Order: sequence, then C-alpha cells, then structure tokens
Amino acid sequence: MRLVPNFKGFDFFPHDLRLPFMKYRDIAVGMSIVAMAISLTLFFVKGLNYGVDFKGGSMIEVQSKDGLAADITAMRDKLHKLGLGGVQIQQFGAPTDVLIRIEQQPGGEAEQQIALKKTIEALGSGYIQRRVEVVGPAVSGELRRSGVIAVFASLFAIVTYVWFRFEWQFAVGAIVALLHDVLLTVGVFSLFQFEFDLSIIAALLTILGYSVNDTVVVSDRIRENLRRYKRMDLDQLLDLSINETLSRTILTACTAIVVLLALYIFGGEVIRNFNFAMLFGIVVGTYSSIFIAAPILGYLGLRRDSGDAAERKVTSAKA
Repeated sequence: MRLVPNFKGFDFFPHDLRLPFMKYRDIAVGMSIVAMAISLTLFFVKGLNYGVDFKGGSMIEVQSKDGLAADITAMRDKLHKLGLGGVQIQQFGAPTDVLIRIEQQPGGEAEQQIALKKTIEALGSGYIQRRVEVVGPAVSGELRRSGVIAVFASLFAIVTYVWFRFEWQFAVGAIVALLHDVLLTVGVFSLFQFEFDLSIIAALLTILGYSVNDTVVVSDRIRENLRRYKRMDLDQLLDLSINETLSRTILTACTAIVVLLALYIFGGEVIRNFNFAMLFGIVVGTYSSIFIAAPILGYLGLRRDSGDAAERKVTSAKA
C-alpha cells in the first residue's frame, strides 16, 4: 500500500483577524479629506509639471561618443546661452545618456526645428542623437483634453457598474474612493513636480481599475454578510467583511508592489515616473478600499435588505 503524503497549504496571512477598522473610520476619513484638500490646493496653486506630450516642445535623447559620463554642467551652460527659454537637462539611465527637453518656441514648428538644430550644434560632435520627439501646441492641447476625458469616462463607467451590481450606497463609496486615489496621486506629482505626461494618465487609469476591483471584492462580501447576519450591528458587519477579505487585499497589493518596486529600481528613467505613480496609487487604492469605501456605507445607513435587493437586480438582469 502506497502512502500519499498529506501536504498542507501555506498561510501567508492570518485569516482569523478581527481588526476594528470602523473604530478608526472618523480619523481615517478626516485624514483623507485633509489630504484631498491639500492635493487640490497644490494642483491649483503649484500646478503640474507637464511633459512634452501636454505642453508641446521638443525632447532629444543624446549619448556621449567616447563612453565617458556626460558633463551635465557644461551642457547646461552651452544651451543656456542659446536663449531657448526653459531647457531641462537630466541624466537618462546610463551616465553617458542625457535627456534634453526644450519648451515650445514662439513662431510655430519652423522655430521649433531651428531650436533643435541650434541645440544639436551647441552640443558639438561629442554627442550622438538617439531619439528626437516634437509635439506641437495643437496636438498637446488635444492630448491633454483626451487624457482628462479618459479619466472621467472611466470614473462614470465604474460608478454605473457598481450602482447596477450593488446599490447606490456602494456606488457613492466607490466614487469617493476612486476620486481619493486620483486626487492624492495628482497631488504628489504636483508637490514634487514629477513630470506628468501620457504615461501617467495610463497609470491613473490602471490605478482606477485596480482600486475598483479591490472595492468590489469587499463590497461583495459585505452584501453576502448582509444576507447572512440579519441582526448583526452594521459596524461589526463591516469590520467582519473587511477582515474576511483582508488577506486577499494585502497579498494582492504586496505582489503588485514587489513587481513595481523592481521595475522602479531597475527599469530605467523612461518608466520611473509611471512606476512611481503605480506604486503610490496601489498603496492609496488599498487604503481607500478599506478606510473610505466601506465606512461610507456606515455613514449612509446601508439598509438591511440591500444584499437581497442587489441579488434580485442581478438575477432579473440575467433572466
């Protein structure tokens, strides 16, 4: 008779936690409101450091020919004398690589091309061009409008889905949590003046998808427990639902953070701001699913028949 060993699975996170999240909901929501207000203030007062995608201009990536590290100070002195307005120079990946950004020149595309030619001539024969991008003001304005429309269209679609799938209280919690995630991410970019371009819009849309997925998981468990525990206090029910999904929430977030952290450290300068936005967004998205979306259900007075009503709504739609 062959014996088969009985392997037991691993528990990377305890499943019997009973953390009192609702006990601290007033503090958490208050801190989030203050953080959102600060982010809005930073956005309107300090603004964003828009990249070439959104404000127009030119971007040149160059590399030194001799293999030595690029002399950023000497390059900045040479280009400053050209009178091209705002010129940003930064090391880009390897010490030999440099990224130069030139603001939109008055006079249209012809002047922009002249500015590019002057820049390349000023750098001299010690550098070779690796990439040149030029974005006109009309295109940059259209890209900025399209980016804003994409974010708000995603928010509208998500709220519509949550409202249909659950109840209006869940939709309100979801929209507040998503606005919290977007505003805080934008606020951090405004505070540190990280470059804000199309890749950050892509990061924001990804953050929205991640955050709503986490919120839906918690909301689904709340709806199940509403049907299961008819007499349980609502705050206790919300705590129970969050704790029951906490292992999934934390492990999913940690898995994504480990990957993004590796990309942030080793992925190079091109995707660094994108990775930072994703890292920050996943952290605040996980926080908002627990401390924003769920507590709002308590503030709005979630009805005891919400779980049954949502279930009937989905069943009728399938029929």
